[in-house]
Amino acid sequence: MWLRESPDSQPLRFKQLALVIEDDPDLAIIFAGALRQAGFKTEIILEGRYALERLAETVPAIVLLDIHLPYYSGVEILQKIRTDARLVQTKVMLATADSIRAEQLQAEADLVLLKPISYRQLRDLAERLGPFDPVD
Repeated sequence: MWLRESPDSQPLRFKQLALVIEDDPDLAIIFAGALRQAGFKTEIILEGRYALERLAETVPAIVLLDIHLPYYSGVEILQKIRTDARLVQTKVMLATADSIRAEQLQAEADLVLLKPISYRQLRDLAERLGPFDPVD
């Protein structure tokens, strides 16, 4: 499943796109809320195959990526992002409970977060990763 916009309303002042690629719908909504509060427009994607489709269409500022996803893993998606010249500026935040795999992927991601991740922690880190560029 793929939601073009996260369920909460998003004021027009949000300019940069953040993709939340997470198969747990409840966590995805929480993550999207934190990223919106950090100044990003958000889209939620619940499956790896839809994430790859969306990444072929757009260039997000940030991707919050779960490692364990249905159909295509977060590792495959991370590799796609890192090898696509269009996505060279995209920041990738891995979100996982798998500490061993997170350590293995640390060099490929801009940030690795171990679940559980607090709303506040995610919001604050997202603010540091991508400059908030409001539309005037």
